[in-house]
Amino acid sequence: MKNKSKADVIKYLKTLPIVEVACKKAGISRNTFYRWRKEDEKFRLRSDRATKIGVHFVNDIAESQLYSAIKDKNMTAIIFWLKSHDKTYANKVEVSGQLKHDYKLTIEEESLVTKALTAITQKGGDK
Repeated sequence: MKNKSKADVIKYLKTLPIVEVACKKAGISRNTFYRWRKEDEKFRLRSDRATKIGVHFVNDIAESQLYSAIKDKNMTAIIFWLKSHDKTYANKVEVSGQLKHDYKLTIEEESLVTKALTAITQKGGDK
């Protein structure tokens, strides 16, 4: 019975990747599901794979519905699609600012920086 329940959970996760729903349909508790995942590496991998398949399945359904809404001239759906699929319509963020510091170089530090810049400048000129 245990293997049948494990197989059932995997089957349900492939079409609706929600653990609670898959467990109820398979007739097991969430605790049992997570205990199986902890104790059975093969089940954990299979349930992860099934969940990914389920997510893709639901995404396909959602995209189909989005496409239908776009065909029906639903402006929210149109805007969502464009913002998600075309950089021209994506949200843009502009960042500006000023950097303020009170740190003053010591005479030794100034000398080291000057020597380093001179060395870099001279190497660049040698090319």
